[in-house]
Amino acid sequence: MEASTSRFNRLYGKFLHMANAVDWLGPLALRLFLAPIFILAGMNKLGHIGDVAAWFGNPDWGLGLPAPLLMAWLAALTELLGGIALLLGLGVRLVALPLMFVMAVAAVTAHWQYGWHALPEQTLTMPWEWREDLIEQAAERKDKAVELLKEHGNYDWLTEAGSFTVLKNGIEFAATYFVMLLALLGTGGGRFASLDYWLCRRWEGRA
Repeated sequence: MEASTSRFNRLYGKFLHMANAVDWLGPLALRLFLAPIFILAGMNKLGHIGDVAAWFGNPDWGLGLPAPLLMAWLAALTELLGGIALLLGLGVRLVALPLMFVMAVAAVTAHWQYGWHALPEQTLTMPWEWREDLIEQAAERKDKAVELLKEHGNYDWLTEAGSFTVLKNGIEFAATYFVMLLALLGTGGGRFASLDYWLCRRWEGRA
């Protein structure tokens, strides 16, 4: 028994050593996943800054936020510049914080009332969904829409690129991006494939 335990410990130690050798891949994957999302979101906001500010400020059909034009510019620039920084691996821990704040604000102001799921998952993937009523309503509306499309439209052509669905618009994506940014806050940009890593090496070499 003792010999088996010792052998397992040695093998597990070798596995950990091998895993440490590629520990930079996780942060790189997170950065490459998030960077284009934030860059495109920021560019889209900048290209329609007046519409974004109107949506931010309107209390009836928008978010009802104070200083909507300022908030729109801050959100757009945070996403655009933060996305570029993530892509380069420059100041990753610094930009993670404002990006996390943007995601938290988006989750609370724009998505919270719709629950967790972004799509109306009839088989719940998360047990903490708090708007199951919207899932039932979305399924009912989807069935009606499909019925109308089959009767009055070319349904086969309309669904060639994917099945028809109804957006539920919960916090799922914002929360997921927040968690990914939280991981980057802890790990930084990672070794080798980030400017932070090479800048730190250069500064350490001068010390």
